[in-house]
Amino acid sequence: MLQTLKNAWNTKDIRSKIIFTFLILLLYRVGTVIPVPFVEAHDFASTLSGTILDYMNVLSGGSLGAMTLFALGVQPYINASIIIQLLAVVFPKLGELAKNDKKKMSFITRIVTVILAIVTAIGYYFLLLNSNALTKAATEGPVAWLYSIVIIVCYVAGASLIMWLAERINEKGIGNGISIILFANIVASVPSFVYNLADLVINTYGYAKDAWIYATISTIFAIAFIAMLLALIAVVIWFTGSERRIPIQYAKKVVGRKMYGGQSSNLPIKLNMTGVMPIIFASSIVSFLPTVFQVLESAGAYDHESGWHTFAEIIGVNGVIYPIALFFLIIGFAYFYAQITFDPMEVSNNLKRQGGAIPGIRQGRPTADYIKKILNKITLAGALFLAFIALLPQILGPHVLKYFFAWIYEGMFVGTMYESIASSLALNYANSLVSIFTFGGTTLLIVVGVAIETFRELEAQLTMRNYKGFLN
Repeated sequence: MLQTLKNAWNTKDIRSKIIFTFLILLLYRVGTVIPVPFVEAHDFASTLSGTILDYMNVLSGGSLGAMTLFALGVQPYINASIIIQLLAVVFPKLGELAKNDKKKMSFITRIVTVILAIVTAIGYYFLLLNSNALTKAATEGPVAWLYSIVIIVCYVAGASLIMWLAERINEKGIGNGISIILFANIVASVPSFVYNLADLVINTYGYAKDAWIYATISTIFAIAFIAMLLALIAVVIWFTGSERRIPIQYAKKVVGRKMYGGQSSNLPIKLNMTGVMPIIFASSIVSFLPTVFQVLESAGAYDHESGWHTFAEIIGVNGVIYPIALFFLIIGFAYFYAQITFDPMEVSNNLKRQGGAIPGIRQGRPTADYIKKILNKITLAGALFLAFIALLPQILGPHVLKYFFAWIYEGMFVGTMYESIASSLALNYANSLVSIFTFGGTTLLIVVGVAIETFRELEAQLTMRNYKGFLN
């Protein structure tokens, strides 16, 4: 990877694209701290803890917690892309338009993005209103409605600007605009997290009498967390690079006095062909209803004793429906994107034109069916792995993970005078670990997946520029 970065930086065209991408990300990060008029969301982030909005806050780079200009993040654009792509499959005319007129489809996607941004901005306004995060001028007086329009327009403008920035990265940058912005949002929270983790180990305030117990348990906690994180990164990298290779044999042919062909090659099918898009899209859809109910509850549409509150808990992050829906949506989107990005019939026709064939399989339709069969198996394996990583916190915790770490911590002090203190600290740290990993698997997949996809894009551009044709 380091060599790829070095070669890309030494190539003038690619270096310009990298610099342009960094400038766009810099502008984006500036937008995440620009305040919206009449909004005072100083303690608003604390109200999001443990809810689905906490996950949305991570994907927005902390903008949602501060309710700044880019509070809506990339969610409206992602949801609009999902809707348009699904409609293109359902309606043949829209599907033909998607193939033949990319500009018009981009325009339709932008319109849907703005509509979704308006709906989301209205919901967030009422969330701010009921959280007492607005100034008095925006909540009192005969022109309070005018202030509300200003706030909503600012959030819609922010979402539209994010969409424009992502498209600029696609056109003049290194590509994968939305993924790059999501990557920047998640990585932006790393320095503060590292600081908090280091402060947890070093700071012993409040435990002056038994500071060594606090330091010992917090150090074990930090080491265990880092070990789990590195293990997950290694597994994700291995999974992303895995592939199934189908052997290809090219027929011999004589042209003039020379013989061509007769070579053996392979057709690689990656285990994770769709990248992180199934995770991003599935997370966006499955978090939509919990977000709506969160906003409605904050707006006072129903109280805690109503049936709506029970239903909101069932479909929430800690409910039963959320992991099940996320599991099936990840698998569904994995198959959906595999069908879009890889056409077995087209691959079969290309092999036939080039004189290639799979040993033991006839050319044409039998080859396409064979490739499709393998593709379905590979896609299922990759989708199950994606779902496993995304649902890892629900699989391990809170009970298994929490009591496992509590058992380790308590085992060091069983039978001593410090057993009760160690037990209390162990339970607190285990709870914090579960809360950290609630969306850790999903965000980790996004970060690692986007990084690998970006390096592949750079390698592809380097290969195109270094290829020596017959004119060279």
